[in-house]
Amino acid sequence: MGHKDKLLTAARDCLLTIGYARTTVRDLVAASGANQASINYHFGSKEQLLTRALHDLNKEWGELLFAILETPDLPDSGAHEARWARIIESITANRELWFVNFESVASARNDDEILSMIVEGQEKAKVSMARAFAGLGPEAPPEEVRAVGSHYFALLVGVAMQWLTDPDHAPAAAQIAARPAY
Repeated sequence: MGHKDKLLTAARDCLLTIGYARTTVRDLVAASGANQASINYHFGSKEQLLTRALHDLNKEWGELLFAILETPDLPDSGAHEARWARIIESITANRELWFVNFESVASARNDDEILSMIVEGQEKAKVSMARAFAGLGPEAPPEEVRAVGSHYFALLVGVAMQWLTDPDHAPAAAQIAARPAY
């Protein structure tokens, strides 16, 4: 494995364990065995290296989510609950990955590349969620897909936040799927 790959692996590991804002060049050098000059040579800066690793982690997060949403083997009755159960299982099994994604929102404040990455991922997630939870396919009006997808995406973000910060009081899949009228 070359220095570039070692640096990307180290950046990924640092993002998952330390976070974007707290990862230093020293952390990356120690984790990769490369030197600071390698970071600049291959990526231009520490921030560009971390952004590349963040992009890869966001892609991984998206693949996990889309695999859950597109699972065809769910029974018609209880499919929403089964999907939410799988989403919750993914959140608890991939806590670090979810934390990195939440942290990336703060990083987007000053980084247009990260912001674009997040927006692109959200749009894909909304379409996938509208299809999975409301059966809205490519033939559905785009504004309906966006509205329904936005609803479920907001629910996903809220559920994830609760499971990450207070799992003892976070809603179960059955509670989420019940969609009570208030």
